[in-house]
Amino acid sequence: MIQVLIVEDDVRNAEINRRFVGKVEGFEAAGIATDGRQARELLEILTPDLVLLDLYMPDVSGLDLLRHIKVSHKQTDVIMVTAAKELHTVREAIHGGIFDYILKPVIFERLQETLEKYKSFREKITLLEQEGSRATVDQQEIDELLRLNDNDKLRSAYPKGIDQLTLEKVTGYVMGMNRSFTAEQVCSQLGMSRSTSRRYLEYLVSTGKVTADLSYGSVGRPERVYRAK
Repeated sequence: MIQVLIVEDDVRNAEINRRFVGKVEGFEAAGIATDGRQARELLEILTPDLVLLDLYMPDVSGLDLLRHIKVSHKQTDVIMVTAAKELHTVREAIHGGIFDYILKPVIFERLQETLEKYKSFREKITLLEQEGSRATVDQQEIDELLRLNDNDKLRSAYPKGIDQLTLEKVTGYVMGMNRSFTAEQVCSQLGMSRSTSRRYLEYLVSTGKVTADLSYGSVGRPERVYRAK
């Protein structure tokens, strides 16, 4: 079981990430840290395999914590899960050695995809390490470890569950809207299920093309509404 430490100062987001991790086979959320101090303590206590790391923490930058992990916990890998979209931040995180960079709000299918890819990466590393008679690897094995094998080259540029043609259809429709709309309205107009329309709308939110907010009516639960930028 791959042990995951979630570092997230927003308790609600931390709980969402915990539930998402628990839904992926082979992964377990070992703990949650809501600030840098807790994160350092749990890194020592839990020695997790993987950290889901937010950038904005009340007492430390996620990039500083990333550097700490790479120096003091070399066997722990990091996936950034953050709202930070600045190019220099993304570049610094990549240079810092992250496994992936996921923008909030987190779409389950996107997180699931990278966790499954990470599991395959660890399994390959373990297999190579068990072949104790070899001290080197060949180019194909290196390519697999770097996720540059043929299967990855042929993969869609979009997360699991996002089809290019459907995305173009949804994008074309919502970009023509000059008012707020709901997933229910989109599914009605485009002839798809509500869950499908919501998945594509949340993906557009993650790319910055659409904004999302909650609308509180007089009765019932608040409704998530969207608007094209």
